[in-house]
Amino acid sequence: MVGVGADGSLQPAAETLLREADVVLGGRRHLELVAPVAGQERRPWPAPLGPALPALMAELRGRQVVALASGDPMLSGIGTTLVRTLGAEAVHVLPSISSVALARARMRWSAEESVVVTLVGRHEARVLREVAPGRRILVLTSGSHSASIVGRLLTETGHPDAVITLLGNLGTDTESRSTKTAQEWAATAADTVPPLHVLAIEIPAGASAWRSSWVAGLPDEAFENDGQLTKRDLRASALARLSPAPGQHLWDVGAGAGSIGIEWMRAHPTCRTTAVEADPVRAARVARNATRLGVPDLRVVEGRAPDALAGLEPPHAIFIGGGATHPGVLDACLAALRPGGRLVLHGVTLETESLLAEAYRTHGGELTRLAVETTHPVGTFTGWTPLRTVTQWSLRL
Repeated sequence: MVGVGADGSLQPAAETLLREADVVLGGRRHLELVAPVAGQERRPWPAPLGPALPALMAELRGRQVVALASGDPMLSGIGTTLVRTLGAEAVHVLPSISSVALARARMRWSAEESVVVTLVGRHEARVLREVAPGRRILVLTSGSHSASIVGRLLTETGHPDAVITLLGNLGTDTESRSTKTAQEWAATAADTVPPLHVLAIEIPAGASAWRSSWVAGLPDEAFENDGQLTKRDLRASALARLSPAPGQHLWDVGAGAGSIGIEWMRAHPTCRTTAVEADPVRAARVARNATRLGVPDLRVVEGRAPDALAGLEPPHAIFIGGGATHPGVLDACLAALRPGGRLVLHGVTLETESLLAEAYRTHGGELTRLAVETTHPVGTFTGWTPLRTVTQWSLRL
Protein backbone atom coordinates (compact mmCIF):
# COMPACT_ATOMS: atom_id res chain seq x y z
CA MET A 1 0.00 0.00 0.00
CA VAL A 2 1.38 3.36 -1.06
CA GLY A 3 -0.06 6.69 0.03
CA VAL A 4 -0.28 9.31 -2.70
CA GLY A 5 -0.56 13.05 -2.12
CA ALA A 6 -3.45 14.87 -3.79
CA ASP A 7 -0.86 16.37 -6.16
CA GLY A 8 0.59 12.94 -7.01
CA SER A 9 3.58 13.26 -4.71
CA LEU A 10 5.19 10.09 -3.32
CA GLN A 11 7.73 9.26 -0.66
CA PRO A 12 11.12 8.21 -2.20
CA ALA A 13 10.72 4.63 -0.95
CA ALA A 14 7.23 4.52 -2.43
CA GLU A 15 8.55 5.67 -5.83
CA THR A 16 10.99 2.75 -5.83
CA LEU A 17 8.26 0.25 -4.97
CA LEU A 18 6.03 1.67 -7.67
CA ARG A 19 8.71 1.36 -10.37
CA GLU A 20 9.39 -2.27 -9.41
CA ALA A 21 5.75 -3.38 -9.23
CA ASP A 22 4.28 -5.89 -11.67
CA VAL A 23 0.76 -4.61 -11.07
CA VAL A 24 -0.53 -1.28 -9.75
CA LEU A 25 -4.06 -1.07 -8.35
CA GLY A 26 -5.98 2.04 -7.48
CA GLY A 27 -8.86 4.35 -8.18
CA ARG A 28 -8.80 5.92 -11.63
CA ARG A 29 -7.81 9.30 -10.14
CA HIS A 30 -4.85 7.76 -8.32
CA LEU A 31 -3.69 5.81 -11.37
CA GLU A 32 -3.71 9.01 -13.44
CA LEU A 33 -1.64 10.86 -10.83
CA VAL A 34 1.47 8.64 -11.06
CA ALA A 35 3.74 8.36 -14.10
CA PRO A 36 3.37 5.17 -16.21
CA VAL A 37 6.07 2.48 -16.20
CA ALA A 38 6.81 0.46 -19.32
CA GLY A 39 5.45 -3.10 -19.17
CA GLN A 40 3.59 -2.51 -15.93
CA GLU A 41 -0.05 -3.55 -15.61
CA ARG A 42 -2.38 -0.91 -14.15
CA ARG A 43 -5.84 -1.90 -12.99
CA PRO A 44 -8.62 0.18 -11.41
CA TRP A 45 -10.44 -1.27 -8.41
CA PRO A 46 -13.41 -3.43 -9.39
CA ALA A 47 -16.92 -2.28 -8.52
CA PRO A 48 -18.44 -3.22 -6.20
CA LEU A 49 -15.12 -3.63 -4.44
CA GLY A 50 -16.04 -5.80 -1.44
CA PRO A 51 -17.42 -8.87 -3.23
CA ALA A 52 -14.77 -8.79 -5.98
CA LEU A 53 -11.69 -8.16 -3.84
CA PRO A 54 -10.93 -11.75 -2.63
CA ALA A 55 -10.99 -13.11 -6.19
CA LEU A 56 -8.80 -10.26 -7.44
CA MET A 57 -6.22 -10.85 -4.70
CA ALA A 58 -6.21 -14.58 -5.41
CA GLU A 59 -5.62 -13.88 -9.11
CA LEU A 60 -2.63 -11.64 -8.35
CA ARG A 61 -1.04 -13.92 -5.76
CA GLY A 62 2.72 -14.33 -6.35
CA ARG A 63 3.11 -11.05 -8.25
CA GLN A 64 4.58 -7.80 -6.93
CA VAL A 65 1.48 -5.63 -6.39
CA VAL A 66 1.28 -2.00 -5.29
CA ALA A 67 -2.06 -0.48 -4.33
CA LEU A 68 -2.47 3.29 -4.33
CA ALA A 69 -4.48 5.23 -1.78
CA SER A 70 -4.96 8.84 -0.73
CA GLY A 71 -2.54 10.02 1.96
CA ASP A 72 -2.58 7.52 4.81
CA PRO A 73 -4.08 4.23 3.52
CA MET A 74 -5.01 3.23 7.08
CA LEU A 75 -7.10 6.34 7.72
CA SER A 76 -10.56 5.57 6.32
CA GLY A 77 -8.75 4.04 3.37
CA ILE A 78 -8.42 0.85 1.36
CA GLY A 79 -5.53 -0.27 3.56
CA THR A 80 -7.84 -1.48 6.31
CA THR A 81 -9.84 -3.54 3.82
CA LEU A 82 -6.72 -5.14 2.32
CA VAL A 83 -5.30 -6.07 5.73
CA ARG A 84 -8.60 -7.75 6.64
CA THR A 85 -8.67 -9.60 3.32
CA LEU A 86 -5.03 -10.70 3.10
CA GLY A 87 -3.80 -10.59 6.69
CA ALA A 88 -1.39 -8.09 8.19
CA GLU A 89 1.75 -9.99 7.17
CA ALA A 90 0.86 -9.77 3.48
CA VAL A 91 0.51 -5.98 3.40
CA HIS A 92 3.30 -3.41 3.66
CA VAL A 93 2.09 0.18 4.14
CA LEU A 94 3.98 3.34 3.17
CA PRO A 95 1.77 6.30 4.09
CA SER A 96 1.96 9.85 2.83
CA ILE A 97 0.74 12.86 4.79
CA SER A 98 -2.98 12.48 5.46
CA SER A 99 -5.73 14.97 4.69
CA VAL A 100 -6.40 15.08 8.44
CA ALA A 101 -2.83 16.18 9.18
CA LEU A 102 -3.05 18.83 6.46
CA ALA A 103 -6.42 20.06 7.74
CA ARG A 104 -5.14 20.35 11.31
CA ALA A 105 -2.13 22.29 10.04
CA ARG A 106 -4.31 24.69 8.05
CA MET A 107 -6.70 25.23 10.98
CA ARG A 108 -3.93 25.23 13.65
CA TRP A 109 -5.91 22.62 15.57
CA SER A 110 -4.05 20.13 17.71
CA ALA A 111 -4.86 16.44 17.59
CA GLU A 112 -5.67 16.55 21.30
CA GLU A 113 -8.27 19.30 20.86
CA SER A 114 -10.15 17.98 17.84
CA VAL A 115 -11.90 14.81 16.75
CA VAL A 116 -12.12 13.10 13.35
CA VAL A 117 -15.37 11.74 11.91
CA THR A 118 -15.39 9.89 8.62
CA LEU A 119 -18.42 10.03 6.34
CA VAL A 120 -16.75 8.00 3.59
CA GLY A 121 -19.39 5.41 2.76
CA ARG A 122 -21.32 6.36 5.90
CA HIS A 123 -24.39 8.38 6.89
CA GLU A 124 -23.76 12.10 7.45
CA ALA A 125 -25.73 12.05 10.74
CA ARG A 126 -22.72 10.40 12.40
CA VAL A 127 -21.43 13.95 12.92
CA LEU A 128 -24.23 14.68 15.39
CA ARG A 129 -22.85 12.31 18.04
CA GLU A 130 -19.80 14.57 18.40
CA VAL A 131 -21.63 17.88 18.81
CA ALA A 132 -20.93 19.67 22.10
CA PRO A 133 -20.19 23.27 23.14
CA GLY A 134 -16.79 24.36 21.88
CA ARG A 135 -16.22 21.09 20.02
CA ARG A 136 -13.87 21.01 17.02
CA ILE A 137 -14.70 18.32 14.48
CA LEU A 138 -12.78 17.35 11.32
CA VAL A 139 -15.03 15.56 8.85
CA LEU A 140 -13.76 13.33 6.04
CA THR A 141 -16.41 13.56 3.34
CA SER A 142 -17.51 11.43 0.43
CA GLY A 143 -18.41 14.03 -2.21
CA SER A 144 -19.55 17.54 -3.07
CA HIS A 145 -22.98 17.02 -1.48
CA SER A 146 -21.62 16.43 2.04
CA ALA A 147 -21.20 20.10 3.01
CA SER A 148 -24.85 20.99 2.42
CA ILE A 149 -26.10 17.82 4.15
CA VAL A 150 -23.94 18.39 7.23
CA GLY A 151 -25.00 22.04 7.29
CA ARG A 152 -28.66 21.05 7.16
CA LEU A 153 -28.29 18.44 9.91
CA LEU A 154 -26.59 20.90 12.24
CA THR A 155 -29.19 23.55 11.49
CA GLU A 156 -32.09 21.18 12.10
CA THR A 157 -30.65 20.11 15.45
CA GLY A 158 -30.24 23.64 16.77
CA HIS A 159 -26.76 24.67 15.56
CA PRO A 160 -27.31 27.00 12.58
CA ASP A 161 -24.44 29.23 13.75
CA ALA A 162 -21.83 26.46 13.85
CA VAL A 163 -18.84 27.62 11.80
CA ILE A 164 -17.80 25.24 9.02
CA THR A 165 -14.59 25.74 7.06
CA LEU A 166 -14.34 23.75 3.84
CA LEU A 167 -10.74 22.91 2.95
CA GLY A 168 -10.64 21.86 -0.69
CA ASN A 169 -7.95 19.97 -2.63
CA LEU A 170 -5.52 19.98 0.30
CA GLY A 171 -1.88 19.72 -0.72
CA THR A 172 -2.41 20.78 -4.35
CA ASP A 173 -1.90 23.97 -6.35
CA THR A 174 -5.69 24.46 -6.36
CA GLU A 175 -6.09 24.28 -2.59
CA SER A 176 -9.02 26.40 -1.40
CA ARG A 177 -10.66 27.54 1.83
CA SER A 178 -14.22 28.73 2.40
CA THR A 179 -15.87 29.51 5.76
CA LYS A 180 -19.64 29.76 6.32
CA THR A 181 -22.19 29.01 9.00
CA ALA A 182 -24.01 25.67 8.99
CA GLN A 183 -27.15 27.45 7.84
CA GLU A 184 -25.29 28.99 4.89
CA TRP A 185 -23.72 25.66 3.90
CA ALA A 186 -27.17 24.05 3.99
CA ALA A 187 -28.18 26.35 1.13
CA THR A 188 -24.95 25.87 -0.88
CA ALA A 189 -25.26 24.00 -4.18
CA ALA A 190 -23.11 20.88 -4.46
CA ASP A 191 -21.77 21.89 -7.89
CA THR A 192 -19.94 24.82 -6.27
CA VAL A 193 -18.04 22.55 -3.85
CA PRO A 194 -14.78 20.75 -4.75
CA PRO A 195 -15.32 16.97 -4.48
CA LEU A 196 -12.07 16.50 -2.52
CA HIS A 197 -12.40 18.35 0.75
CA VAL A 198 -12.35 18.17 4.54
CA LEU A 199 -14.87 20.00 6.71
CA ALA A 200 -13.63 21.70 9.89
CA ILE A 201 -16.58 22.33 12.21
CA GLU A 202 -16.51 24.61 15.25
CA ILE A 203 -19.50 24.41 17.60
CA PRO A 204 -20.04 27.68 19.52
CA ALA A 205 -18.91 27.50 23.16
CA GLY A 206 -22.33 28.76 24.23
CA ALA A 207 -24.32 26.14 22.32
CA SER A 208 -27.26 24.87 24.36
CA ALA A 209 -29.07 22.53 21.95
CA TRP A 210 -26.81 19.51 22.18
CA ARG A 211 -27.14 15.81 23.00
CA SER A 212 -23.57 14.59 23.05
CA SER A 213 -23.41 13.43 26.66
CA TRP A 214 -22.08 9.89 26.47
CA VAL A 215 -23.08 9.14 30.05
CA ALA A 216 -26.33 7.16 29.98
CA GLY A 217 -29.52 9.05 30.66
CA LEU A 218 -30.47 11.53 27.93
CA PRO A 219 -33.63 13.49 28.71
CA ASP A 220 -36.80 11.59 27.81
CA GLU A 221 -37.84 14.38 25.46
CA ALA A 222 -34.76 13.66 23.32
CA PHE A 223 -36.63 10.62 22.00
CA GLU A 224 -39.73 10.71 19.82
CA ASN A 225 -42.05 8.19 21.49
CA ASP A 226 -45.62 7.04 22.03
CA GLY A 227 -45.13 6.30 25.72
CA GLN A 228 -43.20 3.06 25.10
CA LEU A 229 -39.93 4.46 26.37
CA THR A 230 -37.48 3.30 29.03
CA LYS A 231 -37.43 6.41 31.18
CA ARG A 232 -34.24 8.31 31.93
CA ASP A 233 -33.36 7.02 35.40
CA LEU A 234 -34.29 3.43 34.54
CA ARG A 235 -32.34 3.67 31.30
CA ALA A 236 -29.23 4.84 33.16
CA SER A 237 -29.54 1.91 35.57
CA ALA A 238 -29.96 -0.60 32.74
CA LEU A 239 -27.00 0.74 30.73
CA ALA A 240 -24.76 0.71 33.81
CA ARG A 241 -25.35 -3.04 34.00
CA LEU A 242 -25.19 -3.63 30.25
CA SER A 243 -21.70 -2.02 30.33
CA PRO A 244 -21.13 -0.75 26.77
CA ALA A 245 -17.60 -1.44 25.52
CA PRO A 246 -15.88 -0.48 22.24
CA GLY A 247 -16.74 -2.75 19.33
CA GLN A 248 -19.46 -4.66 21.18
CA HIS A 249 -22.93 -5.52 19.92
CA LEU A 250 -26.27 -5.09 21.73
CA TRP A 251 -29.67 -6.62 21.05
CA ASP A 252 -32.44 -4.21 22.09
CA VAL A 253 -35.41 -6.58 22.14
CA GLY A 254 -38.83 -4.98 22.15
CA ALA A 255 -37.10 -1.69 21.40
CA GLY A 256 -40.07 0.69 21.70
CA ALA A 257 -38.49 4.09 21.00
CA GLY A 258 -34.99 2.56 20.78
CA SER A 259 -33.56 4.56 23.67
CA ILE A 260 -31.43 1.77 25.16
CA GLY A 261 -29.88 0.76 21.85
CA ILE A 262 -29.27 4.38 20.86
CA GLU A 263 -27.50 5.26 24.10
CA TRP A 264 -25.46 2.05 23.85
CA MET A 265 -24.14 3.24 20.46
CA ARG A 266 -23.52 6.77 21.70
CA ALA A 267 -21.20 5.37 24.38
CA HIS A 268 -18.49 4.74 21.74
CA PRO A 269 -18.31 5.16 17.93
CA THR A 270 -17.65 1.43 17.45
CA CYS A 271 -20.56 0.16 19.57
CA ARG A 272 -23.31 -1.51 17.50
CA THR A 273 -26.99 -2.21 18.10
CA THR A 274 -29.63 -4.40 16.54
CA ALA A 275 -33.07 -3.17 17.65
CA VAL A 276 -35.87 -5.74 17.33
CA GLU A 277 -39.37 -4.26 17.25
CA ALA A 278 -42.62 -5.95 16.15
CA ASP A 279 -44.65 -2.78 15.57
CA PRO A 280 -43.77 -1.21 12.17
CA VAL A 281 -44.64 2.32 13.33
CA ARG A 282 -42.33 2.00 16.32
CA ALA A 283 -39.62 0.38 14.21
CA ALA A 284 -39.62 3.41 11.90
CA ARG A 285 -39.54 5.67 14.94
CA VAL A 286 -36.46 3.88 16.31
CA ALA A 287 -34.63 4.59 13.04
CA ARG A 288 -35.61 8.27 13.14
CA ASN A 289 -34.47 8.63 16.73
CA ALA A 290 -31.15 6.95 15.95
CA THR A 291 -30.44 9.27 13.02
CA ARG A 292 -31.37 12.42 14.92
CA LEU A 293 -29.16 11.42 17.86
CA GLY A 294 -26.10 10.71 15.74
CA VAL A 295 -26.10 6.90 15.47
CA PRO A 296 -27.72 6.29 12.05
CA ASP A 297 -25.98 2.92 11.67
CA LEU A 298 -28.24 1.33 14.29
CA ARG A 299 -29.90 -1.67 12.63
CA VAL A 300 -33.66 -2.10 13.02
CA VAL A 301 -35.19 -5.57 12.56
CA GLU A 302 -38.96 -5.50 12.25
CA GLY A 303 -40.37 -8.67 13.80
CA ARG A 304 -41.34 -10.41 17.01
CA ALA A 305 -38.91 -12.27 19.22
CA PRO A 306 -37.92 -15.05 19.45
CA ASP A 307 -38.43 -15.72 15.72
CA ALA A 308 -36.90 -12.38 14.70
CA LEU A 309 -33.70 -13.21 16.60
CA ALA A 310 -32.81 -16.15 14.36
CA GLY A 311 -29.72 -15.50 12.26
CA LEU A 312 -28.72 -12.26 13.98
CA GLU A 313 -25.09 -11.68 14.89
CA PRO A 314 -24.56 -12.96 18.46
CA PRO A 315 -24.63 -10.12 20.99
CA HIS A 316 -22.33 -9.15 23.82
CA ALA A 317 -25.30 -7.73 25.72
CA ILE A 318 -29.10 -7.87 25.53
CA PHE A 319 -31.81 -5.60 26.86
CA ILE A 320 -35.35 -6.95 26.89
CA GLY A 321 -37.74 -4.06 27.21
CA GLY A 322 -40.87 -5.74 25.95
CA GLY A 323 -42.25 -9.17 25.11
CA ALA A 324 -40.31 -11.02 27.82
CA THR A 325 -43.30 -13.20 28.71
CA HIS A 326 -43.72 -14.34 25.10
CA PRO A 327 -42.78 -18.05 25.01
CA GLY A 328 -39.14 -18.68 24.18
CA VAL A 329 -37.89 -15.09 24.27
CA LEU A 330 -35.78 -15.31 27.43
CA ASP A 331 -34.41 -18.75 26.57
CA ALA A 332 -33.41 -17.59 23.08
CA CYS A 333 -31.67 -14.52 24.48
CA LEU A 334 -29.74 -16.47 27.09
CA ALA A 335 -28.65 -19.00 24.48
CA ALA A 336 -27.43 -16.26 22.13
CA LEU A 337 -25.22 -14.34 24.54
CA ARG A 338 -21.48 -14.54 23.97
CA PRO A 339 -19.19 -15.59 26.86
CA GLY A 340 -19.00 -12.72 29.34
CA GLY A 341 -22.29 -11.37 28.02
CA ARG A 342 -24.73 -9.22 29.99
CA LEU A 343 -28.50 -9.32 30.04
CA VAL A 344 -30.94 -6.83 31.56
CA LEU A 345 -34.70 -7.29 31.67
CA HIS A 346 -37.31 -4.84 32.97
CA GLY A 347 -40.77 -5.81 34.17
CA VAL A 348 -43.73 -3.80 35.46
CA THR A 349 -46.47 -6.48 35.50
CA LEU A 350 -47.02 -9.30 37.96
CA GLU A 351 -46.59 -11.80 35.13
CA THR A 352 -43.18 -10.40 34.18
CA GLU A 353 -42.13 -10.13 37.83
CA SER A 354 -42.94 -13.81 38.26
CA LEU A 355 -40.77 -14.61 35.24
CA LEU A 356 -37.90 -12.54 36.64
CA ALA A 357 -38.12 -14.15 40.07
CA GLU A 358 -37.90 -17.60 38.47
CA ALA A 359 -34.97 -16.50 36.28
CA TYR A 360 -33.19 -15.18 39.35
CA ARG A 361 -33.71 -18.48 41.20
CA THR A 362 -32.47 -20.45 38.20
CA HIS A 363 -29.58 -18.36 36.93
CA GLY A 364 -28.64 -16.00 39.73
CA GLY A 365 -27.63 -12.47 38.83
CA GLU A 366 -29.06 -9.34 40.44
CA LEU A 367 -32.72 -8.56 41.15
CA THR A 368 -33.55 -4.92 41.85
CA ARG A 369 -36.74 -2.89 42.32
CA LEU A 370 -36.52 0.67 41.02
CA ALA A 371 -38.99 3.26 42.25
CA VAL A 372 -38.68 6.83 40.96
CA GLU A 373 -40.68 9.84 42.07
CA THR A 374 -40.79 13.25 40.42
CA THR A 375 -42.24 16.56 41.60
CA HIS A 376 -45.51 17.96 40.29
CA PRO A 377 -47.80 20.83 41.37
CA VAL A 378 -50.33 20.00 44.12
CA GLY A 379 -52.55 23.04 44.13
CA THR A 380 -50.28 25.92 45.06
CA PHE A 381 -47.70 23.52 46.51
CA THR A 382 -45.36 20.89 45.12
CA GLY A 383 -45.58 17.17 45.79
CA TRP A 384 -44.10 13.87 44.75
CA THR A 385 -45.68 11.74 42.02
CA PRO A 386 -44.41 8.15 41.80
CA LEU A 387 -43.72 6.51 38.47
CA ARG A 388 -44.59 2.85 37.98
CA THR A 389 -42.15 0.68 39.94
CA VAL A 390 -39.90 -1.44 37.73
CA THR A 391 -38.34 -4.77 38.61
CA GLN A 392 -34.94 -5.22 37.00
CA TRP A 393 -33.12 -8.51 36.57
CA SER A 394 -29.53 -8.36 35.39
CA LEU A 395 -27.16 -11.22 34.67
CA ARG A 396 -23.50 -11.43 33.66
CA LEU A 397 -22.34 -14.75 32.23
